[in-house]
Amino acid sequence: MRVILRETVPNLGQIGDVVNVADGYARNYLLPRRLAIPATRKNIKALEKERQILLRKREKEKLRAESLAEKLAAVTCEIAKQVGKEGKLFGSVTAMDIAKALEEKGFEIDKRKILLEQPIKTIGEYEVPVKLHPEVQTYLKVKVVGA
Repeated sequence: MRVILRETVPNLGQIGDVVNVADGYARNYLLPRRLAIPATRKNIKALEKERQILLRKREKEKLRAESLAEKLAAVTCEIAKQVGKEGKLFGSVTAMDIAKALEEKGFEIDKRKILLEQPIKTIGEYEVPVKLHPEVQTYLKVKVVGA
């Protein structure tokens, strides 16, 4: 089934994209949640009129993400955890811990946007990738210290 996305859906497409999806996925997930509308001739014509508005909205989101990326690149996030022998942590530092530390500094970042491959388990300084927009990624300095 062809649908027009009304919102950005991860791993599927951006606002305004016309995509082919399974019928059940469209009927049971996308359409009831108003994430998409059927791609009929009438809807496609209406989409063409709104395309310019959507492009401007995407550009604004990208600019906002780029400015946030510049701010995040200058920030060092310090997280204190209990430490055992040889600098190993009791537990680990996860994306949620980093998101909470950023929230304390005034940044609202969703933990899913913090691309931490594996939890941090030792003391040190790390550069953690943060994907703020499909086209904007930055690196955040995370310093893990003993408490």
